[in-house]
Amino acid sequence: MSNQNKVAIITGARQGIGFGIALDLAQAGYDIVLSDIDASVEAAANTIQIEGIQAIGIAADVSNKVQVDNLITKTIEQFGRVDVLVNNAGIYPFKAFQDLEEADWDKVMDVNLKGIFLTSQAVSKVLPEGGRIIHISSIASLVGFQGLTHYCASKGGVNGFTRALALELASKNITVNSVAPGAIETPGAQMSEEAKQQTIPNIPLQRIGKPEDIAHMVTFLASDKASYITGQTFVVDGGWVLK
Repeated sequence: MSNQNKVAIITGARQGIGFGIALDLAQAGYDIVLSDIDASVEAAANTIQIEGIQAIGIAADVSNKVQVDNLITKTIEQFGRVDVLVNNAGIYPFKAFQDLEEADWDKVMDVNLKGIFLTSQAVSKVLPEGGRIIHISSIASLVGFQGLTHYCASKGGVNGFTRALALELASKNITVNSVAPGAIETPGAQMSEEAKQQTIPNIPLQRIGKPEDIAHMVTFLASDKASYITGQTFVVDGGWVLK
């Protein structure tokens, strides 16, 4: 089945992994809605120039129900349908556990966990049979990282949410899966050359990942080839968690 006229929404899509996913899905034939926290996402959408493909940007805070509902409504108004939701929006502010304030914890949970609840619930009401929901988790859901207790907890929650939601939406033939990236080179990660050299020895494949490494897995999970896969978390990390 062709992806022509199928529509995918990607949150946190202005740059990095989210933009890489949007570009890969556009190249696979999907019309694209890029969403991010502010209107700068519209400029990012305008850079996707693929013949026959429409790409638009819609600003939305995924932790705000009104804005999430507006994102889905505007998508339906523009395209008449939604087939794929990619929940990529997330934050990872480093802070030692002893220094964490309640507001720090709440902010990470609001964006990383409540955000995927709100977007998934809103889109599940309009997804057709065979629709796809794909969350971007993290290897921080499987291994610990100092200074990221709140982030690790939120991503562990994403994996659990994925399994339970997959059961609830299976009767509509909607699949729900997660992709857990390892170290990926993005503007948001702002990894110095020194940090890269310290990180690479942890990775059996001996390189930092690129956004397209994650995007290719997402595009596969969105495709008909993945129609019998649901409730799973796929690690894409060059082998980091094996050690």
